[in-house]
Amino acid sequence: MGNHRAFFLRSSLFRALVAALGTAGFLVASGAEAGPNTVYSYTVEAHNAPMTVDVILKDGKIVNILTDNRESPGVGKKAIELLSKAMIEHQTVAVDAITGATVTSFALRGAVTANLKAAGLDTAKFQTKIPKAELKPEYATEVAVVGGGGAGLVAAAAAVEAGARVVIIEKLGYLGGSTVVSGGGYNAPDPERQDRQGIEDSVEKFYDDTLRGGHGTNDPELVKVLTSRALEGMHWMEGKGLAFKPKVTTIVGGLYPRGHSAYGGGYGYVAALEKFLRAYPDRVTVLTDTTAKKLVKDASGRVVAVEALHNGKPVTIRASKGVVMATGGFAANVELRQKYNTGVWKELVLDEKIPSTNNFKASQGDGLKLAADAGADLINLSDIQLHPGGAPKTGIMSSWPSGRNRIFLNTAGERFVNEDAARDTLCKAIFKEGGTYWIVSNHVKYPSLATVSKNLTVGEMIELGQAFSGETIEELAGKTGMDPTKLRASIDTYNAVVTGKTKTDAFGFTKATSDDRPMTEGPYYATPMVPAVHHTMGGIRIDRDARVLDANGNAIPGLFAAGEVTGGVHGANRVGGNGIADVVVFGRIAGAGAAEP
Repeated sequence: MGNHRAFFLRSSLFRALVAALGTAGFLVASGAEAGPNTVYSYTVEAHNAPMTVDVILKDGKIVNILTDNRESPGVGKKAIELLSKAMIEHQTVAVDAITGATVTSFALRGAVTANLKAAGLDTAKFQTKIPKAELKPEYATEVAVVGGGGAGLVAAAAAVEAGARVVIIEKLGYLGGSTVVSGGGYNAPDPERQDRQGIEDSVEKFYDDTLRGGHGTNDPELVKVLTSRALEGMHWMEGKGLAFKPKVTTIVGGLYPRGHSAYGGGYGYVAALEKFLRAYPDRVTVLTDTTAKKLVKDASGRVVAVEALHNGKPVTIRASKGVVMATGGFAANVELRQKYNTGVWKELVLDEKIPSTNNFKASQGDGLKLAADAGADLINLSDIQLHPGGAPKTGIMSSWPSGRNRIFLNTAGERFVNEDAARDTLCKAIFKEGGTYWIVSNHVKYPSLATVSKNLTVGEMIELGQAFSGETIEELAGKTGMDPTKLRASIDTYNAVVTGKTKTDAFGFTKATSDDRPMTEGPYYATPMVPAVHHTMGGIRIDRDARVLDANGNAIPGLFAAGEVTGGVHGANRVGGNGIADVVVFGRIAGAGAAEP
């Protein structure tokens, strides 16, 4: 992929580039004209942050493309990898954008073109169209998985472990769906880790918390499966090479410290599963840029095939054992979320002014119609969740300060909610304060400017205006517009709880673990945040074996479902950290079930 050069060694240049950027970008060339081993550099606005693209030319040809980027692993970074390789191999900039990463694709293509122009080269000579890969009109397999996000990859891996041949049908140009851009937190009672922190937990408590978080509207049988098999699923992922951090924490909206943080976040799951599946090239076929259009039944009513489109041409995938629906939710589909918004957020207009945290293309709800047309019962579609961690305007969580040791403040600098509350409670409180708020922390959470928060370091967040810093409370207040007296009082009330002077504050906040520490000295940091649509809890009705049910509660033969496309697991509000657990637990069940004779 790109050459990831140290950011702070170039911070002054970066500031100059950002200041001069605009829509046209900023060009730096190492020579006046193209010659042997000449490097041309261009900085352009990408999806998450400005991206610098270096093109190395020799004898009028592209010999390498290097980038300094802050794009999301598995999405923007994947697009850069694929497109750079194609441009070098075919000596062209006329490459098709990667579906699901179009902003990054256009940014890279534009930057490379600008470098070629700056080198004095005839860009018309770099316009060769690369022939699109053609698929066979028909594939015969045992298990077809519709959707290559987290649940789909887990289901495919489970089916492979059961001995089946699998075809994955994915509409994007890469695998990972919305899982790849998620935080990757995973809830599970785990005595091995929790005991070391003095945290008492049990499957029963996890079950109760999940029902409580879902306002009691969850399907109790599905909750039993989720909570009793979560740890098993976590160990299964560890067996695939995914590592979890040793400390357990409370994921935002997680209600209890049983959250396990995967190294690499959501991308870590996807990378581990892709690596596992690549080890079975004779049994796993991946069809990207392929959109499922219809589930086909035989005369007995069993789902036996998937009809799809690839580059406008029909493709049929015949599955002799089973089909798994794993197409995700509809959090980014404004029309659908408005249509079904009669539940928790009925008083709010969920239009385009409310952003989504999810991958836009991956979160459109396509699978709901496919399943319904095949006779599936769709339930609880009004159960829509907002997350407090959206960046203003975009909704992406590139600067979300997850974890402990931070407080939520309104624009005046006052605390207004228990930071450990459920996500719907948090977001409703934020909207009461005007819809925009600050998350304030200090060096306890971010020991240095090089500390990473999601995809960016703290220093990069500050450079991009996504965060503000102050050595003192007064300095931070001056940069953010908060009242310094109120800001200090808010920090003091938080400190009183975590130091033990007060057991519970006026909002119900209590010290959760020994990792909760006071904020007593700078530097202090403030990050502006807004609520964003994050998860849709309704969807395809399933049973404990992940079989898809019709309106009469009967299983549709040959059809299974897992992940966000399903309904019933989470109730009216998903507990933070239960989404990935759901993906793994029911993805395994669905994949293994579909692989049965």
